[in-house]
Amino acid sequence: MNLLSIFNNTKSFEMGGVHPAENKLTADEPIQVLPPPDAAVIHVAQHIGAPATITVTEGQKVRVGDVIANHTGYVSSNIHSSVSGTVENIENLLDTSGFKKTAISIRVEGDEWLPEIDRTPDLISEIKLSSEEIIERIHASGVVGLGGAAFPSHVKLNVPKDKVIDHLLLNGVECEPYLTADHRLMLEKPEELIIGIRVLMKALNVDKAIIGIENNKRDAIQLLTELTEDEEGIGVQALEVKYPQGGEKQLIKAVLGREVPSGGLPADVGVLVQNVGTTLAVYEAVQKNKPLVDRITTLTGVDVTKPGNYLVRIGTPIRDLINASGGVPEHTGKIVSGGPMMGKALPDLLVPIAKATSGILLIPESESRRAEEYNCVRCGKCVEVCPMGLEPYLLMTLSQGHNHDKSEKENVLDCIECGSCAFTCPSNRPLLDWIRLSKNNIRKAKTAKA
Repeated sequence: MNLLSIFNNTKSFEMGGVHPAENKLTADEPIQVLPPPDAAVIHVAQHIGAPATITVTEGQKVRVGDVIANHTGYVSSNIHSSVSGTVENIENLLDTSGFKKTAISIRVEGDEWLPEIDRTPDLISEIKLSSEEIIERIHASGVVGLGGAAFPSHVKLNVPKDKVIDHLLLNGVECEPYLTADHRLMLEKPEELIIGIRVLMKALNVDKAIIGIENNKRDAIQLLTELTEDEEGIGVQALEVKYPQGGEKQLIKAVLGREVPSGGLPADVGVLVQNVGTTLAVYEAVQKNKPLVDRITTLTGVDVTKPGNYLVRIGTPIRDLINASGGVPEHTGKIVSGGPMMGKALPDLLVPIAKATSGILLIPESESRRAEEYNCVRCGKCVEVCPMGLEPYLLMTLSQGHNHDKSEKENVLDCIECGSCAFTCPSNRPLLDWIRLSKNNIRKAKTAKA
């Protein structure tokens, strides 16, 4: 093994991309366990697809791991209680989108877990379940994509019969500025991660897996390279630091040189991609019988007193996480769920941590105000940096004119909403805002038609 050659043999996607300041302020901060909150608010729609159906009533006692909402249909996911206590209310409350949605409020009383959940630190390497049993366990455990999309993992693993998967790609890129949750996971839970990879390989019946990691995480690249040296079929690929390297299509192009067609899925080119956080959740679900009740989240910002990475229960008010890091700094202008490129501003500090909450970013007022917008100068920079080969200036114009049919023909639905176009625009035009609006209108029209 020649680590120098691994570090020097980086790969990247070819089309577009930008280089925002990395600001990985918490890269050296170990994961801290945040205690359970006094009260948890758990929404029943924390995934792509149909919201889960509530199975508890007000006044009911629950334990950590109890199912409190069942998946509805195929593209849906179970919701489990992340705390023990009493169900106080079932009502519409704000989530990270800024809209009120159905949620279960639980008053926390102690910390009683279901007895069948293995909470010991023991590493379980033998995979006893069959492929079908693995996927069913993942389904029952409420595991969804933890890289941001929150797509139900069992759906992703149920590959259509006409598709053949030959590679599993593990996304350890974490290219979004500021966020370091996946980085710390790879450093602190590498053995569990590797077993999780083996579990996924068995579920998919593939014999090749590659962990893609950006070159600014050299300690993770080195550690996982050493640990996988004797693991047949599992390798590590160092990647150039470029945003959005962590996009599924960009990662596939960088590592394997395969191009997912417009409107297509990774399975169309024989690949399945899983985030490393999701892979750890798979290990815990399959090997430890632990449903998805917590996740690692980065709390960060240039003015935050004690930025860090936290293992936090789903449903914990974001306020608790901020208080653990020293509180809201003076002159904070915006609090964002996610990172600065793809994240969305939060409307309230009582909004709870969800399955997809990878980070909370506190932005100073001086950096949170929108710059004055000017007319398009036809510089073409937005086209140059778009990793999907789109024309963002045109898509914005079409959206402003409510010409969504034309926008769809211009492949607006291929947009991965990375924000590279808005980041590079010298006229400060809100390109991504208008593109998102157009995408939402097209999807609403399709749903209404269906």
